[in-house]
Amino acid sequence: MTDQFDAQWFAHRLGDRTSRGIALETGAMIRSGSLPVGTKLPSVRDLAFTLGISPATVSIAWADLRRHKIIGGRGRNGAWVMGDRFAPRPTRLVNIGNYVPDTLELATASPDRSLLPPLEAALVHGAKAEALNSYERVRILPELEDAVRPSWPYDPGAFLATNGGYNAVYTLLHALVPAGSPVAIEDPTAMRLLDILEDLDVPIIPVACDVHGPLPDALREALKEKPVAFLFQPRVHSVTGSSMTAERLEALGDVLKESETLIIEDDGVGDISEGARQSLGRRFPDRVIHILSHSKTLGPDLRLAVLSSSARIVEQIQSYRSFSAGWTSRILQAAASWLLQDPSTDEIIRRARTIYRERRQAFASELLRRDIRIDTGDGLSVLVPVMSENFALITLASRGIAVHPGSKFSMKPINFIRVATSVLQLPDVERVAAAIEVAAAVPR
Repeated sequence: MTDQFDAQWFAHRLGDRTSRGIALETGAMIRSGSLPVGTKLPSVRDLAFTLGISPATVSIAWADLRRHKIIGGRGRNGAWVMGDRFAPRPTRLVNIGNYVPDTLELATASPDRSLLPPLEAALVHGAKAEALNSYERVRILPELEDAVRPSWPYDPGAFLATNGGYNAVYTLLHALVPAGSPVAIEDPTAMRLLDILEDLDVPIIPVACDVHGPLPDALREALKEKPVAFLFQPRVHSVTGSSMTAERLEALGDVLKESETLIIEDDGVGDISEGARQSLGRRFPDRVIHILSHSKTLGPDLRLAVLSSSARIVEQIQSYRSFSAGWTSRILQAAASWLLQDPSTDEIIRRARTIYRERRQAFASELLRRDIRIDTGDGLSVLVPVMSENFALITLASRGIAVHPGSKFSMKPINFIRVATSVLQLPDVERVAAAIEVAAAVPR
């Protein structure tokens, strides 16, 4: 059996010779039975030599399969197939780590819970929602549509309430993207969006960005690969904190008008952003899908986002939802509607914007005093450049500070760390900046 599945056997069957491609294609061969349980795999060195790639690439692929309990063994004894199935999981999200007590957790860019509106009155209203407990699959409650429509950045064909922004993306991609069809996405991007695309097992085409958003020339190059969809954040970037300009959005529209690509706008930070809402929906109403999440403003436990598109596309997405929940809780929709029309909630959101801005600016100023320049940006987090990502993570961890590696948000290696400023209290700013000054330096 060892001779049958040697390095040459693999070389004839592995088309994508990146670490991710090797892991995916080997996993597919295991699931299909082409590589039975008990099969000994070729050594890392032999397979790398035959494929003409670095041994590190094969090692990373084997490590990924080992994490999923698909293969076992390592070292001189080699690796072998342990199992033929595994449950998909969001690799970037679950590989965050468990933090010891008293760690200053700046990895998760979540809203500060003290800055979210109270839900009691909203939920009382929600418990009286129209047609409560009916099994009728409702796309969106009329009262929620009435609440979101006045501020929507264009006049869409239809609205749909979903169980949060990522649920909206997950559902629409499964409903609209054929198997194996490429999807273009801004790079860097939210790690959970990459997890969703990798779970969908489609080719991912990264589109480079600058501080104003995706680069038109990079998008033009990506469109040559005929992606079925282009996914980006049209207002504030959830990772970098940079804001897309109206001019950049129009330039992207000029590039997209020559294609039939679906345009997916994910406004995940939502109205915590100080920027104006904007969309290409007015230019391409038949193929724009615009998503607004309310998790950062009204609270993650409301599990609510609203998307818009043409009536045809919304019907396709809703049809796919019939395989699962079928609709979003009427209680939560009505509660969100109440909050969106409540003057005191609006004031709470305004105050939250101000405090988040103060935290970002204070952090950027402290870093600048240490000759580290970042884009102050908008939203809940910032990217900080470092000389070595691993050195920075270890150095900060030794000082009781947890951040995210920038590589989780990109398809290529980058030396950055993502710092959640949303929960960075002003008394901690100087300590964190001082620690990052050490962490960002060249390791000795």
